[in-house]
Amino acid sequence: MDSTTTTTDDDSSSCSSISSSKVLWLIAIPLVLVSLYFGLKSSTSYVYSKNDENINLPIVQLEKKLISNLEKVEAGLVRVRVAIKEAQSKNQTFDDPEYVPTGPIYWNPTAFHRSYMEMEKHFKIYVYEEGEPPVFHYSASEGILGIEGILIHHIEISKFRTNDPEKAHVYFLPFSVLSIVSYVYVVDSRSWGPMQNTAADYIDGISRKYPYWNRSLGADHFMLACHDWAPTISFAVPYLYKNSIRVLCNANTSERFDPTKDVSLPEIYLPQGKMDGLIGGPSPSHRSVLVFYAGGIHGYIRQVLMEQWGKNDDSDVQIHEYLPKNMSYYGMIRKSKFCICPSGYEVASPRMVEALYMGCVPVLLKDHYVAPFSDVLNWKSFAVQMNSTDIPNLKKILMSISQTQYIRMQKRGLQVRRHFEVNFPPRRYDVFHMILHSIWLRRLNIQVHDTKDG
Repeated sequence: MDSTTTTTDDDSSSCSSISSSKVLWLIAIPLVLVSLYFGLKSSTSYVYSKNDENINLPIVQLEKKLISNLEKVEAGLVRVRVAIKEAQSKNQTFDDPEYVPTGPIYWNPTAFHRSYMEMEKHFKIYVYEEGEPPVFHYSASEGILGIEGILIHHIEISKFRTNDPEKAHVYFLPFSVLSIVSYVYVVDSRSWGPMQNTAADYIDGISRKYPYWNRSLGADHFMLACHDWAPTISFAVPYLYKNSIRVLCNANTSERFDPTKDVSLPEIYLPQGKMDGLIGGPSPSHRSVLVFYAGGIHGYIRQVLMEQWGKNDDSDVQIHEYLPKNMSYYGMIRKSKFCICPSGYEVASPRMVEALYMGCVPVLLKDHYVAPFSDVLNWKSFAVQMNSTDIPNLKKILMSISQTQYIRMQKRGLQVRRHFEVNFPPRRYDVFHMILHSIWLRRLNIQVHDTKDG
C-alpha cells in the first residue's frame, strides 16, 4: 500500500465556525506527566504554569469565579493536581483493601496510588453516540488485535461513562480502526482515502453538532486502536494526530507517536478469549533455558535476530522461526528465564504480555518503542531493554545479569502482571483501568479554557 498520507479540509473548516466571541487556549502544565512521572527520579518541583491565574486561588474563592460547566470541570482537576502534589511531597500512604502500589516497579508509587484513586472518584468519559456498528461502537474481540474490541466494549458499559457531556473530562471517538480496515478498505486497492475519510467525516460531524471538539481543538478527545494502520488513518485529521490522545498499540515514535499526549496500548492475545491457562509458570530454579523466541521473520529486527542466532547449537539460546514438533510454545516460555519480544513489521507484539503472564522476564528488542504505562512503570526494573544493535551480544548481555538480579526482575514481573491482565468484568488496576489512568494523566496535563469577551 502506498504509505503517502492524505489530509482533508473538513477538520479545519469545522473549527473555523467557532464564534469569534470566544477565545481558546490550551495551557500545558508539567504537573503530572512531567514532574510526577517522567521526572520522578529527580527532585523536580511541582510547577504551575505562570499563565494559569486561577490555580493558586483558594478553592472557595475559585468556586465564586465559576461561570461555566467547563470551569467546574477544570476546578475539580485543580483539586486533583493539588492532592497528587501533596501525596508526592509528603510521601503519603493510603489504605486500600485490594492493592497498594509499592516497590521499584513504579517511578513513584505514592503519586501513582493517589492519582489512581482520584481517577476512580472523579474521571468521567463521554462516548459520542453517533455512528452504527460494526464500524462504530464495536470491534472484534478475538485474535492478536482483540484488545481493541475488548476495551471499546468495556468503555461503552463502564462506570466511568457519563451521559452528560458537560460533566465529561474526555470524549471518546468510538470508531474502530480494525473495523474500518475490515469493512471499508477495498482489498488490493492500495488506497487510504476511504478509510481516512471515515474517521475525518465522523469528526467533522460531531464537531458541527457539539461544541466540544472545537472548544479544545481535539485535545480532550481520544481514539483507541490496535491495528497497525491506526496512525496513518489518524493523519487524515490534523488535530486528531497533533492534539488528541491516541491510544495505540503501534507506539512508534518514528511514526509520530508522541508519549507526552498519546498512550501506548499493549497488544494482548487471548486464544480462548480469556486468560484461562495463560497465567502462571514455574519458579526461577525450574527454568533451564536462558532465552527463547519463536516466530516469523517479519521486519528487519527479526531478520537480524535469525541471522545471528537462528542456526546456533547453543541449548541456552533457543531462537526459532518454526518450533520443532516436540516443543510447545507456551511450554518453552515457562521453561525460559528470558523471552525475546522483538518488533515485527511494526513495534507491537503480544509476546511482551505473554512473557509477563508466564513468569518469563521480557527482553524488549525494539527500536523507537514506547512501552505501555512507562510514565508510571519503571520497565528497567522487570524487563531487559535492547535495540537492534545489541543483537550480536544477546547472550553476553543476558549472562551479565546475575542470578540475584534475575530473580529480582522475575519477582517484579509477577507483581506488575496485574496491570496487564484482561478481566471480564474489569478489576481494579488491570489493563483496562491502567489504560484509563494513562488517559486521565494526559487530561491532567492540559487545561481547556473557553471564555467570552466582554
